[in-house]
Amino acid sequence: MSTALDLAALLLAQATTAAPAAPGVAQQGAGALPAAANTVQQAAAALPAPAPVAPDMGIMHFIAQADGVGKTLFIILLLMSVISWYLIVVKSVNNVLVRKRSRDFLNKFWNASSLDQVESEIATHGARDPFSHLASHAMHARAHHAKYGATKLEEIGSNGEFVTRTMRKVIDEETAKLENGLTVLASVGSTAPFVGLFGTVWGVYHALVGIGLADGVTINRIAGPVGESLIMTGLGLAVAIPAVLAYNMFVRNNRVFLSRLDAYAHDLFAFLTTGQQVALSDGKVRALRRSAGASQANARGSE
Repeated sequence: MSTALDLAALLLAQATTAAPAAPGVAQQGAGALPAAANTVQQAAAALPAPAPVAPDMGIMHFIAQADGVGKTLFIILLLMSVISWYLIVVKSVNNVLVRKRSRDFLNKFWNASSLDQVESEIATHGARDPFSHLASHAMHARAHHAKYGATKLEEIGSNGEFVTRTMRKVIDEETAKLENGLTVLASVGSTAPFVGLFGTVWGVYHALVGIGLADGVTINRIAGPVGESLIMTGLGLAVAIPAVLAYNMFVRNNRVFLSRLDAYAHDLFAFLTTGQQVALSDGKVRALRRSAGASQANARGSE
């Protein structure tokens, strides 16, 4: 359109410039003006019409139209999603490392020749997994009670009872570590859909208010609030589903891992208190050789 206007202005300027040259030429130029104007109109009509710009109907467009309540709900859902994904990633990596270290320690424990070698291994590499942590505390409790006896109320009882209480305390601590963060995942999974549902109800309410205040019902008046409500529903589900799946996965993995730890605690307790062979679930028999000093100390403690 601007090109056609520029062409018309150029023809008019040429005609005006040529007018003073001669009266006959001026008359011819004046007669040519209508034809030039018609040509300009035809050229303008032949130009393609500009394509209409499509409005931005993305998620952020509807969020920007929301009021303070809608934006607050969006921020809450966003924070829930960030926290849940952080816990999912951190706990997944931690569980992989713990299980790998546990396998390595159990392999070294059952292949050790004596408890002294196991204690040396733990002192060298540290108790970096629940199994080594349990073994370290159990061996220390047995040696402490056999050497000093019951000096406090929590140490009253036989050597076996004191070792049992110590091992149970360690298992409870490891259980608390494994379950850390699961409450948050459960809370996000159970509340995120309702937060999204509240946003849906709020968006539908705004749509109804807009319809009631308008003289006529138009799609433009209800598209924004309805789109906002649908987005809130989808965000609530998108936040809740990963949290629920991750929670169920972690609970199952922890249950299997703690059952293995409890079975190991029974085997370790049987060896520490009796020194007898330990029958494993696969039918094999494993036993560690205790040092003479440890055997005598355990006998004195039992007496």
